[in-house]
Amino acid sequence: MPDDANAFQTALALIMGGDPDLLGIVMLSLQVSLTAVLIAALIALPLGAALALWQFPGRGVAIVMLNAMMGLPPVVAGLAVYLLLSRAGPLGEFGLLFTPGAMVIAQVILVLPIIAALTRQQVEELHSEYREQLSSMGVSRSRRIPTLLWDARLGLTTVMLAGFGRASAEVGAVMIVGGNIDGVSRVMTTAIVLETSKGNLPLALGLGIVLLVLVALINAAAHLVGETAQRRLG
Repeated sequence: MPDDANAFQTALALIMGGDPDLLGIVMLSLQVSLTAVLIAALIALPLGAALALWQFPGRGVAIVMLNAMMGLPPVVAGLAVYLLLSRAGPLGEFGLLFTPGAMVIAQVILVLPIIAALTRQQVEELHSEYREQLSSMGVSRSRRIPTLLWDARLGLTTVMLAGFGRASAEVGAVMIVGGNIDGVSRVMTTAIVLETSKGNLPLALGLGIVLLVLVALINAAAHLVGETAQRRLG
């Protein structure tokens, strides 16, 4: 018990003292996750809106597949990216394996279905409410996409926060494609696993505390955005 208490105190000291190793891992984690969410959002927001507005053969199947992808096992996504980026893979010539770029790709694959599926739901609800008004104004379906996305911006902010939460807490996929290389591809989740196995509890606890605070801030921001949206509708 005393050892655990000492480890916790040391972990707090590492955080408060701005330990370079800890800060480097945290900054790389934020950089990878934020980049992945931004790329995923640029693709998923218009994709989800398009699925909400257009009717086409196989639309139901596409929606079911998209919803199913929300539960994609991270290790499967990591394995798929590994095969793509390995030397024998189609993208092996770019040398991205075991780099932050590979980790971004893996997180994009995991986050994109979440943002796209939730965007489709929100845009579909808005479109059912404003369909007649938009039709009377002669607004084409392609022009409705930015209009409805902007109107749903508060709800979509919550969606993106959920995607960031998924990305920042990911361990399986980034471990496979990043390799957990010190100073290169070591992020909070993979570092916690490694440092715990090495017995370096202070650093593992310090990273765990930072990760918990980050998750709490994400949930608080999502709650605040949700409350703002409800007051606006009310």
